[in-house]
Amino acid sequence: MPTEQEQRPTEAASGPPTMADVARLAGVSAMSVSRALKGNAYIAKDTLERILAAVDQLGYVLDQSAGSLSSRRSGFIATIVPSIDNSNFADTARGITDALAQTNMQLLLGYTNYSIKREEELIESMLRRRPEGIILTGGEHTDRARAMLANAGIPVIETWDVPENPIDAVVGFSNADAMEALVDRLVAQGYSRFGFIIGTENTDARGRQRHIGFNRALSRHGLISGRAVSIEATPMRMSHGAEAIRQLLHLFPDTDIAICVGDLPAFGAIMECQRMGLAVPRDIAIAGFGDYEIASVAEPGITTVNVDPYGIGAQAAGQMIAMLEDRSAAATVKTGYHVLLRGST
Repeated sequence: MPTEQEQRPTEAASGPPTMADVARLAGVSAMSVSRALKGNAYIAKDTLERILAAVDQLGYVLDQSAGSLSSRRSGFIATIVPSIDNSNFADTARGITDALAQTNMQLLLGYTNYSIKREEELIESMLRRRPEGIILTGGEHTDRARAMLANAGIPVIETWDVPENPIDAVVGFSNADAMEALVDRLVAQGYSRFGFIIGTENTDARGRQRHIGFNRALSRHGLISGRAVSIEATPMRMSHGAEAIRQLLHLFPDTDIAICVGDLPAFGAIMECQRMGLAVPRDIAIAGFGDYEIASVAEPGITTVNVDPYGIGAQAAGQMIAMLEDRSAAATVKTGYHVLLRGST
């Protein structure tokens, strides 16, 4: 898929709220706000509640670096990923780091374990150190996280997604469109009885979008949808794929192809099929998503979608560098993806 870039005005160009703004909204002195947020003095309960309500409303973050960074420059870019043991997100972090090597900036990395509440906590903690900018994974955040980011006064880039209401800049792709492209190729191969394997949809926004794309493609081709198995796990691992393929074939024994939300459960599904005496793809075909290294070395190789995670990181860092030089450079950069047909289908 070609890369597209669309310039648009930024929503996060205004300066961050100050302690004085919080004090004014709460009807207290700036000193009271400082004492309350540092937690080193007694503050009446009702006063503290007003201050905290004002903090939430304004998206204010206490600047813990103010006393030690007179230049107001921290020299690092904050990056938040869902997992550090996922090779795709590790590649994205590596892409960011390599692109930042041309600057004097360093990477501060945090991971959420797929929890947007944990993401909110990390955003607040990182913003207290006043990073030069922040790079996020995905476009779903808590309201408080969005408020903090929108008021931070620094470049914010959302990756691995193309959110409808971006905070600032975007470097990513449509997970729904990418999955739809995979289904189209598999329909062209002659498959018609599709199953889908996914984890916990309310914590895996990108997996949920892939499921949407799967159903959208089946509807367009006039095929039966709703043949899916959800395993209560995020992220899905190989063992989850093994468990899920057994459930899928029990519920829908005529399935001729199962698409997994990622390559790891796809590998687990293939191994379980072999244990069950089923040949892949003769008896049932399996496909994944993400083009993990295991997809190319498995036997048979796993049909999947390559989304260039390293490139996402490198382009995000490049966009960040451009925005640090000129805030009006904020853009939506649509990254590419392509379907890889291998021996599992």
